Amino acid sequence: MKKYLISEKGNFYKANLHCHTTLSDGGHTPDQIKQLYKEKGYSIVAFTDHDVFIPHNDLTDDSFLALNGFEMEFADIYDCYENKTPWERVKECHICFIAKDEKMELQPFFHQTKYVIGNLEAKKLVKYDVNDPDLNFERWYDKKCINYVMKKAKQLGFFVTYNHPTWSNENYSNYMLYDGMDAFEMFNGSIENGCLDYNPSVYDDLLRGGKKIYCIGADDNHWFDSLGVYWTVIKAENLTYKSIIENLEKGNFYCSEGPEIHELYVEDGVLKIKCSNAQAIKVNYNARKAHIKLSEDGLPVTSAEFTLSKDHGYFRITVVGLDGKKACTNAYYPEDIDL
Repeated sequence: MKKYLISEKGNFYKANLHCHTTLSDGGHTPDQIKQLYKEKGYSIVAFTDHDVFIPHNDLTDDSFLALNGFEMEFADIYDCYENKTPWERVKECHICFIAKDEKMELQPFFHQTKYVIGNLEAKKLVKYDVNDPDLNFERWYDKKCINYVMKKAKQLGFFVTYNHPTWSNENYSNYMLYDGMDAFEMFNGSIENGCLDYNPSVYDDLLRGGKKIYCIGADDNHWFDSLGVYWTVIKAENLTYKSIIENLEKGNFYCSEGPEIHELYVEDGVLKIKCSNAQAIKVNYNARKAHIKLSEDGLPVTSAEFTLSKDHGYFRITVVGLDGKKACTNAYYPEDIDL
């Protein structure tokens, strides 16, 4: 019996789940972002401008879906101002919130005067509840504040992602304190900041620490250089807000900077994968164990089979393309596939 880890039926849709426009500190308007990404073969962009939740449902059409969201930043201001630590070395935590319902309009944790990045006028476009107890929410760089925001955002109906730990100068002692994220950025394409995040060891830290979460790829684009660097490929029945969010919540996707994963399933305890031309297909486990299939005699690898054992715990797959670029799956667990 086959257990599909990425569903057998449906269509693959290319998505950028972290994006900035002229409504915060990006170099392109939302309309320009739509056109630029469509030219690069994308069907989905999550608009996650800093600190302003402004829906873009007007951009959605038969071939493009706008997901609505925003990003919040928590910086160690004390370290910056009191200890005089240069900003490039200050620790931060950045989180994106993607609305699960396209009809959501009100921004939680909105501050009417503070936390402006790039565009003060954009605040005038935000809708919020004047009776919200978290109106004019003050942020602090500590686990209590960050976890409160993550937890409440999920309760309100947002998909929560933890972003670019490398750029944020965070390490194990920081990110292991966070609870409530749905996913984290395996890939982040912050080229204009000179810091490309690729974080497989962080993912293993989080997983081994008991955080059963997904991994995504995103551009975090501000200017043109970081459009189309990293992406998430979601498989869904159709290109509607409801279908895409449902499959995002189910983990029916993988992230990539090039390679494609065509099929991924388990049959009678054997993991089977089909992909685009690759030099290697690797499987990592929650154990001192790994499997790899390499190209031989100059021929690319396009499929592989690996026998699984529940004793190895979770497993996740990395496809390494002929050019060295990678695609990564979410982690899967023996108990979820009846291994």
